[in-house]
Amino acid sequence: MDDHEQKPRKFFSLKLKWAFGTAIGSLVISLIVVLTIFSAFTSDLLNQERTALRQSLTTISQQLGENANQRELTRQIVSDTLQKKVLDSQQETSEDKIYHRPVLQGLSDAHQNVTVFNLNGKPLFQTGDVIQKFQRAAHQRVTLKKWHGHKMIVGRSPIYDKQTHQIIGYLQIENPLVNYYQHYHRMLLIVVLALCLVVIFSGLLGYGLSYILLRPLTDIGKTLAVVTKDLTKDVRTPETKRNDELGELSHLLNEMLDRTQRYIDQQSQFVGDVSHELRTPVAIIQGHMEMLERWGKDDPKVLADSIKAALAETSRMNNLVQEMLDLSRAEQVEIKFRDATTKVEEVVEQVYNNFKMIHPDFQFTLDDDLRQDVEVNIYRDHLEQILIILCDNAVKYSAERKEIHLSLSRNYSSVEIAVQDFGEGIAPEEVDKVFDRFYRVDKARSRKKGGNGLGLSIAQRLIKGYHGTITLESQLGAGSIFRITLPIVKHDDNN
Repeated sequence: MDDHEQKPRKFFSLKLKWAFGTAIGSLVISLIVVLTIFSAFTSDLLNQERTALRQSLTTISQQLGENANQRELTRQIVSDTLQKKVLDSQQETSEDKIYHRPVLQGLSDAHQNVTVFNLNGKPLFQTGDVIQKFQRAAHQRVTLKKWHGHKMIVGRSPIYDKQTHQIIGYLQIENPLVNYYQHYHRMLLIVVLALCLVVIFSGLLGYGLSYILLRPLTDIGKTLAVVTKDLTKDVRTPETKRNDELGELSHLLNEMLDRTQRYIDQQSQFVGDVSHELRTPVAIIQGHMEMLERWGKDDPKVLADSIKAALAETSRMNNLVQEMLDLSRAEQVEIKFRDATTKVEEVVEQVYNNFKMIHPDFQFTLDDDLRQDVEVNIYRDHLEQILIILCDNAVKYSAERKEIHLSLSRNYSSVEIAVQDFGEGIAPEEVDKVFDRFYRVDKARSRKKGGNGLGLSIAQRLIKGYHGTITLESQLGAGSIFRITLPIVKHDDNN
């Protein structure tokens, strides 16, 4: 296998990337929010268990202290105190309502294990197996302990005799946090399911949105794939009404394809035009050469005529190629000379003076209505070339009345240059065709005058390249007027 051969790149759809990114982003945000809520919830739940255990410590220690009657705690006293249900209604007071309730039933509901110790640490009463070892406590204390990989709450409190305020025993309550972990696991399951749903639905939503929003990219990809295989294919990306980056990208791509297509068409037309126009002079030269080779080279007159004809056709081919190159360059003025500016009055006066000198038998007049220098958006040489083409045509087709008028005028946003002759004129049906390539109103007379039918095409393409216009008004036998309009360059002037 060739080392330089490029391996095909792995394709990963932008839609999938978008969906994956949306899902991950939603997961991270949801995870932060859910963990915050989950942490607050479990913290509150643990605090509730602590509070419940403290209340149990306080309740049981007070009841045992009241019923001790200055005696040491015994099994019977503890059992009677913790297992009694309700006092007689005559003995019941508002204060008693807080404590005198089914204590063990409440502790059982709260999954609390109660152990009462005497002063020596011997258990007098217990509701379950003692998990934590006995420890004397000088005051009420609630702590978190580890047990089998989980947490549990252990509360210890001394039991004071109500009369003597002496310690008569110790109370220890253990809560394995059964309720807490039931709620914890249930909440954790809900959180996991919620996060899974967030990832799934956010991913689907992201993919759906990307499919809708990135649809122009699919169209652009299909268009580029077709154009890559065949540059001559006239395909475009469907235009959208979206005012966003992808809509602008589609528009720019279509503009680029239009321009590329124009260049391809111009190239094809250039090759076709050159091959068509050069066919005749090449055939003439070939005919003369073949004639000379057969028999004409020994005849001085035939030899001279053939050489003269070949040189004339060679000169015409040279002019034709130059004009074709000028036309080809004129197609690219938008790229190369888009920022060029020229003082229009100077160029018009220069062309006017040059033609007066070259053609002294013609009467040239210039009407200049510009009161100040005006700049137009065009390259100076191109404006001069356009005026030379128009004035040269005016001279060629003014056989009888040798008079040519040039005029300059302006309005708010543009300058108008007019070139008028009083020659042969053009029939109305021919006016729209004079700017076509190689078109000649009278082909026989145009050949004699040395024209190839490209001058006006070059002028028109140059003018259009600078966003101007060129028009023709003509009447057969009464002459023609060519009018050029070019936009004025606006300068920022703070004075």
